[in-house]
Amino acid sequence: MKIKNMIGEGDTVPKFEARDSNGNNVKSSDFKGKKHVIYFYPKDFTPGCTVEADEFSKDYKRFQKEGIEIIGVSPDDVDSHKKFCDKMGIKYPLLADVDKTLSKQFGVWGKKQFMGKEYMGVNRSTFLVDEKGKIFKVYPKVKPAGHAKEVLDDFLKLN
Repeated sequence: MKIKNMIGEGDTVPKFEARDSNGNNVKSSDFKGKKHVIYFYPKDFTPGCTVEADEFSKDYKRFQKEGIEIIGVSPDDVDSHKKFCDKMGIKYPLLADVDKTLSKQFGVWGKKQFMGKEYMGVNRSTFLVDEKGKIFKVYPKVKPAGHAKEVLDDFLKLN
């Protein structure tokens, strides 16, 4: 099921620039000519986000072996990402989307519900991108457990 306003398969990745967990500027153009995964998650150190980041970390060498870069994005700031990376042993960049620019560009910022309350937040989603910057697979409303393996399997199967 597609989330309203979410970019989709066949779309080009929007141009972006954000700081990573080391404070470095990362641009969409840095990934030109590279296969990559961009995954959006709600918040560092929360149970689902920890599972998702841990699984991508455990499979990171397999992704690298296949020439696939991983990028995580959440509204947390650089300091939070740095602490999260240090604690979890994350080797791939986590981008700080404090102003939600990337989340809005990709269409993952929207209404959410928890325990009967409605609020705005990141809808956990993943985008697979080819070397030309085209999205060829979208996972809206991701379940964290097993997702990294699913992404790697699909990348190898579909690309």
